[in-house]
Amino acid sequence: MASLGINIDHIATVRQARHTVEPDPVPLALLAELGGADGITIHLREDRRHIQDRDLTLLRQTVRTRLNLEMAATPEMVEIALREQPDMVTLVPERREEVTTEGGLDVMRQCKNLSSMIETLQSNNIPVSLFVDPEQGQLDACHRCGAQWVELHTGCYAMADWKNQSTALAQLTEATDRARSMGLRVNAGHGLTYQNVEPIAAIDGMEELNIGHTIIARALAVGLQSAVREMKHLIQNPRRNSLFGSLNS
Repeated sequence: MASLGINIDHIATVRQARHTVEPDPVPLALLAELGGADGITIHLREDRRHIQDRDLTLLRQTVRTRLNLEMAATPEMVEIALREQPDMVTLVPERREEVTTEGGLDVMRQCKNLSSMIETLQSNNIPVSLFVDPEQGQLDACHRCGAQWVELHTGCYAMADWKNQSTALAQLTEATDRARSMGLRVNAGHGLTYQNVEPIAAIDGMEELNIGHTIIARALAVGLQSAVREMKHLIQNPRRNSLFGSLNS
C-alpha cells in the first residue's frame, strides 16, 4: 500500500503573493501530519518563489514523519541539504520560466554530474531519489548513477484523455517493475488528483505518492465555510476589550 507525502509548496505560494507571514507552511505541515500524511515534501527552488530557507530550517526541526526536500542538482542546493539533513532529497529539473516542474530529469545526459552529487549526499546518510519520466533509458541511468530511489513523473498520465490514460498507466506500471528489478525503490507524483490517483496507488511496488496542489485546493474548499463563519462571528460580536477598542477608549 502506497504512503502519502504532502507537498506544501502552494501554501507558501499564497504567502509569497503578498510577501507577508501567512499562511505559514510550518504549522500547517503539522496539520497535514495530524490528518495522516506519511511525509512532508517541499521544493526549495533556486529563485525562492515559494518555500524559503527559513521554512526548511523550521520544518527540519518540527516535522515528525519524514521530510523530503526537492531541489535542483546544484552545488548550492547540495550544501543546503548537507546542512539541514532532510530525510530524503529528490533531485528535480528546474527552469525559472516554468510554472511548475514540466518533466523528469535527463539522467542519461547528466549521469556523471549527478553521480557525484548522489555519492556526496548518500555518504552523509541522505537517501537520493531522481525525478524521471517512466522511460527505460532514464531508469537504467538512475541505476548507474547510484540513486536509491526514483520518483516517476505522472504528468503525462494525469493530462491524458480517457482514450490514452490506460496507455500512460501501463507505462508507469512497466517502469515500476523495471525500476524494482534493478533494486530501485519507487515513488511517483505530479498532477495526481482525487479523480485519478487510485490506479497509480494500486501499482504493485509503488511506495509513496507525493501530492500537493489538489489537496491544498480541496483544503481551501472544505475549510472556507468555517473560516467565513469565524470572521462573521467576530464582526457581528466584537469584543469591547479588543486591541483597537482598548486603544480608542
